[in-house]
Amino acid sequence: MKKKYLCVFFMLLVLFLPGGAAQESSTGSAGELSPAQQEAAADHAVQLEHEELTEETAAGFSFPSDAQILGFAVRFGIALLIIAFQALLMWLVWQKLFKWLPEKVVKAGVGKIKPLAIKKYKILSTKQVVNVILVLLKILKYLITGLQLFLTFPMVFSLFPATRHFAFTLFGYVLHPLRNILVETIRYIPNFITIIIIVIVTRYAVKVLKFFAAQIAKEKLVIPGFYPEWAEPTYKILHILVWAFTVAIVYPYLPGSDSRIFQGVSVLLGIIFSLGSSSAIGNLVAGLVITYMRPFKIGDRVQIKEITGFVVEKNLMVVRLKTHKNEYVTFPNLTILNSSITNYNTSTDEDEEGLILHVEITFGYATPWKTIHEILINAALATDNVEKTPEPFVLQTGLDDFYARYQINCYTKAVEIVPKIYAQLFENIQNGFHEAGIDMTAAHYEVSTRIMGQAVPNAG
Repeated sequence: MKKKYLCVFFMLLVLFLPGGAAQESSTGSAGELSPAQQEAAADHAVQLEHEELTEETAAGFSFPSDAQILGFAVRFGIALLIIAFQALLMWLVWQKLFKWLPEKVVKAGVGKIKPLAIKKYKILSTKQVVNVILVLLKILKYLITGLQLFLTFPMVFSLFPATRHFAFTLFGYVLHPLRNILVETIRYIPNFITIIIIVIVTRYAVKVLKFFAAQIAKEKLVIPGFYPEWAEPTYKILHILVWAFTVAIVYPYLPGSDSRIFQGVSVLLGIIFSLGSSSAIGNLVAGLVITYMRPFKIGDRVQIKEITGFVVEKNLMVVRLKTHKNEYVTFPNLTILNSSITNYNTSTDEDEEGLILHVEITFGYATPWKTIHEILINAALATDNVEKTPEPFVLQTGLDDFYARYQINCYTKAVEIVPKIYAQLFENIQNGFHEAGIDMTAAHYEVSTRIMGQAVPNAG
């Protein structure tokens, strides 16, 4: 009984599996015959089918031959072997390889794996690097498993004629895209070589510009009317323009540059950049204007609005000052372009007399002005970092009702310590008047318009 059921099972498999292939074979061969031959073959097939049906009706069931049963058994056995081998590989991958690798990575993280850093900037710590490697191993494990499954099904399906077309279909899902990618890559090689040549030429052109900029900055190359401090910003501007020109040339050679999606994304990025960077572009343009205006340079002591300090950074976007209190103040270039700038260093060049420091005091008319002039000049000469030539001088800047105004002026080239010079000058002025026995307190008078609670009429 068991042998009978087994024979029936093999017969059904043979009928369903090889039958389709035979039908496809007969159909394929029929396409090569003439119409008359095809018609004769069709009549012959109908006659054979009628005879087979008659024989099967008379005899009950017709069992497959020994060769057919053996062929199917061999295919079925090979399929089982493929499945068993792939199952063994999956077990080795999951239970052995990808349990051993994470353990090795964790052990190596103790002393062998170093943090990921670029120069002095630490991007990932050792623990984070280990975690990233473990995640990548997990992804690799699933990719290998998926590849095994993808290869197993087509190999099994290709063993049987009825399912062979499924194998070709599954292989086509991957082979066709890979073939298209390979063909397009081969076709793109000339454009890729063109892009490489353009980039190489651009890099050497930028190096030439950098060399000339360095020579101008070191004053080894002198161009009339071109100042050394212009060398670096001009190089940066030309650097950007050269690479922008290179991108414009390379753009048509990029893959997909002719597609509407690529062009749409480019336009969208341009609109976003234009709308979101208006102030940034304004500061950039203002930075260029300030660079070529030369109102100050790095290290100068300047006053911008109410802030006085030293220029420690100047770029195309902002300017930073360091005050005497070690405070760093940042000004956007647009703010500087719209503000007045006082540069105290322009008077300290070799051919200049220096920066003039001045202090104003008031004294009553009872004190002789010559005495006051002498004390102020001596105080200025006794101050450190005050130039002896030109000599300090005194200006009378006002004659008020109850006192006169005197202003001592002296020259200095030590702009970096101006607050200390002022402090010492104040001390010397006070000491000079104290030694002369002159009180620096100026009397203030107020005329009362009431006598015994009654208002006095104005004489005017």
